Amino acid sequence: MMNRQVHVKVPRTAKRGEVIRVMTKLNHPMESGWRRRQNGAIVAKDLIGEFACQFDGAEVFKAEFDSGTAGNPFLSFFVRVNRSGRFHFIWSGQNGERYYKAADIEVS
Repeated sequence: MMNRQVHVKVPRTAKRGEVIRVMTKLNHPMESGWRRRQNGAIVAKDLIGEFACQFDGAEVFKAEFDSGTAGNPFLSFFVRVNRSGRFHFIWSGQNGERYYKAADIEVS
């Protein structure tokens, strides 16, 4: 399922063997469970625990997050591409929720 909360930036084209920059951001509050509201009530913990990027089924990048991660986490990383294919971006939350997005790249 595609999700409007996930933003990705992947070049549409690249040359064979080129190292490309991949960027992704998830709109998510990342609540640690330590913050309190004005009335003293604790804001419930709500964290994204993991991110994975796959290219044609092979994992090319993975990150794990903890309570110190800021809201709306942004990642930027580099991948060498040798063929055309599809990137899959998967953000996984602590409560079992998952957010997906895909992006294609054409390599010449």
